[in-house]
Amino acid sequence: MLFLYITVLTVIGHKSQVATSPDACSSVGLLGIAWAFGGMIFILVYCTAGISGGHINPAVTFGLFLARKVSLIRAIAYMVAQSLGAICGVGLVKAFQSAYYNRYGGGANTLADGYSTGTGLGAEIIGTFVLVYTVFSATDPKRKARDSHVPVLVPLPIGFAVFMVHLATIPITGTGINPARSIGAAVIFNSKKAWDDHVSILLNNF
Repeated sequence: MLFLYITVLTVIGHKSQVATSPDACSSVGLLGIAWAFGGMIFILVYCTAGISGGHINPAVTFGLFLARKVSLIRAIAYMVAQSLGAICGVGLVKAFQSAYYNRYGGGANTLADGYSTGTGLGAEIIGTFVLVYTVFSATDPKRKARDSHVPVLVPLPIGFAVFMVHLATIPITGTGINPARSIGAAVIFNSKKAWDDHVSILLNNF
């Protein structure tokens, strides 16, 4: 929920830069959004690795399930919890920052003007692949055994991968590499464009 609260607020800040009149969120920028996402992923993976294995993204959980590293029941439970947490997180944003939330589309993932659906799909496929591949590499048993004396080496590359992917894909789709984050924003904002674009983004995340 903290992750969604912070990151959706920064997305709102980015969207406010295209407004005709500046406001308090107008200085965030792409770099600020990317750092917010990457930094919070780093912190959350570090904090939850010993509890759930750092499962905060349904796309990653699904990939680990296919690799037989997570059971079906546990994977479903994780994905439901992730999605519900995202909905609650976006609900908090709407409750505490309703003016900015409504003005700038609630941070929902939508395809930006000037980009085709194919471009958006390609951006999401590549971005999700980069993240999942980084997670598999960072959690490789041989690598973990060798670097066990430096536990921060697992969440660090994951957070940095999220940071880099956001820099590349925020201008296209708003970055939907986390289906839970996309679902939460779409459910609470509940606009037709957000849902139409979200379906394509969600399918490509998986």
